[in-house]
Amino acid sequence: MAGKTFAAIDVGSFEIEMKIFEISNKKGMKQIDDLRHRLDLGSETYETGKLSVQKVEELCKILKSFAQTMKTYRVDDYRAYGTSAIREMRGTQILIDQIEQRTGIHIDVLSNSEQRFLDYKSVASKTEEFHELTQDGAILDIGGDGVQLSLFEDGKLTATQNMRLGVLRLNEALSRLDAGSYRMEQIIEEIVMSQLDVFRKLYLKERKIRNLIVVDDYFSAICKQRTEPGLKAGYVRTKVFERFTGNMMAQSTNQVAEQLDIPEENARLLLISCCLLRHVVAMMDTQMIWAPGVTLCDGIVYEYADKNKLIRSEHDFEADILSSAMNIRRRYMGSRKRGETLEQITLTVFDSMKKVHGLGRRERLLLQLSAILHDCGKYISMINLAECSYNIVMSTEIIGLSHREREIIANVVKYNHMPFDYDALDESSSGLDRETELTIAKLTAILRIANGLDRSHKQKFKNVKTQLKEDRLEVIVETGEDITLEKGLFRARADFFEEIFAIRPVIRQKRIF
Repeated sequence: MAGKTFAAIDVGSFEIEMKIFEISNKKGMKQIDDLRHRLDLGSETYETGKLSVQKVEELCKILKSFAQTMKTYRVDDYRAYGTSAIREMRGTQILIDQIEQRTGIHIDVLSNSEQRFLDYKSVASKTEEFHELTQDGAILDIGGDGVQLSLFEDGKLTATQNMRLGVLRLNEALSRLDAGSYRMEQIIEEIVMSQLDVFRKLYLKERKIRNLIVVDDYFSAICKQRTEPGLKAGYVRTKVFERFTGNMMAQSTNQVAEQLDIPEENARLLLISCCLLRHVVAMMDTQMIWAPGVTLCDGIVYEYADKNKLIRSEHDFEADILSSAMNIRRRYMGSRKRGETLEQITLTVFDSMKKVHGLGRRERLLLQLSAILHDCGKYISMINLAECSYNIVMSTEIIGLSHREREIIANVVKYNHMPFDYDALDESSSGLDRETELTIAKLTAILRIANGLDRSHKQKFKNVKTQLKEDRLEVIVETGEDITLEKGLFRARADFFEEIFAIRPVIRQKRIF
C-alpha cells in the first residue's frame, strides 16, 4: 500500500493538538508537524457541565486553522478525538454537530478506556523501551480529569484502574480551598492517598514495581529537557526525581515558572502532576522513571497505521485485553478451567458459523471475553447471578473496550443466565441500536450452547468439533462419560440458537474408552 499523509487531532482538557505524519511500509511513521494551542476546556466542563459560547468560538477558530493546515499538507486522512472535557459535558452531540458544520472536522468522543488504550499504544510505539520496561513495570497516565494506573508483568497488562485524580480536578480543589503552593503537597496527599491505598491493597500487596512509565503533558516535557548523565532522554532515577521535585515543591509557582521558562499556569499544573507522581513512586518503591513524551496523537496515528496495515505492530494488544479480563475473573473467584472450556467451545462454534452470523474478528473477541467473565456475579450472589454479572462488567473498566462493547459483554453474560428480553434491550437507558441488539442476541445464543455443554462444570469432553450442514449444526463431542444432563440442557438452549440463526444445533457423541 502506498504511503499516506495523516493528521491526528486531540481535543484535550487543557490543550488542542494536531500532529501530521507521513506513514509508509518502508519508513514507518514520520512526524512532520506538531501544532498546539492552550485552551482550558476541562475546568469549565467539570464545574458546570457545559462550555461557554466564548470557549466554543475559540475551539472552532483553532480547528478551522487545523483544517487549513491539513489542506496545505494535502492530508489523505485524519482522526479527531475528544476526551474527558467533551465526554463529560451535557449536550455533547450538539457541540460535535456545531463544530463539524463550522469547521468541517468531525470529532469522535472517546470513552475513558478507549482514551487510555490509545495513550498506551502511544507508549508501545516506542517498541524497544516499551518491551523492556513492561517486564516488571507500570504506566501512570495523568490527564486533566483522572489518572489511569496500569500494572504489567512479563510484558502483559495485568490490572488497570482509573481514579479521579487528574491535574485539572486537583487544581480546582486546591483553588476552592485557596491553598498556596506551600500547602499544596500536604492537601494533595490527603486527597490522593485514600485512593492509592485502595489500589495498593487490591493490586500491589507486597509487590514492588521497578519501572514506572509516565504519560502526561507537564513532567514529561521537563524531563526530556533535563537528561541525567548516563541515561537516555526521558529517563530519570527516582532518587534524582525526588531531589528535583522536592526543590520545586519548596518554591512558589512564580519561581518555578521563571526557573523552567514556562507559563505560570503550566507551572502550577506541573507542580500538581509532580506531587501526584511522588506519591505513586513512593507507593510502588520504583527505581526508574521513563517519560517518553508521547501524546494521544501518537496513539491515534499508531492505531490508524496498524489498522490500515501501513505498519506491523510488534505488540499483541488483544492479548492485553484478554489478560485484563482473566485478572478480573481471578478477582471474582471465577474458575479458570471452566472459563477455558467455555472459551474453546464458544470460539469453535463461532468460527464454524462465520457464513451464518456475519460477525467479525472484534465480535469474536467480545464473545471470548464474555466466556471468561460469564459467571463473575457468583462472587456476590448465586441467586441473582445474571444481574450481578451484568453490574460487575458494567462497573469494571476493561482498557481497550468502548462503552458499547462493554455493554455488549455485560448483556451477553446476563442473558446467558436468564431468558432473553428483547423489550428490556429496547428500553435500555443506553439507547442500544438495532445492530448492537442483534450482536448481543447472536453472541448470547452461542455462549448458551457452550454453557449447556459444560453444565456440570466437570469438563467431560476431551474434544469438541462442529460441522455446519444446511439447517443443522452438529456439535461432535468426544467422551466416554454419561452426558444425559448435558443433552437435556442442550436441547433447551438449542431453541434460542435456532430462533436467532434458523439452524438447529444437535449433539453427536463420539465415545472414547
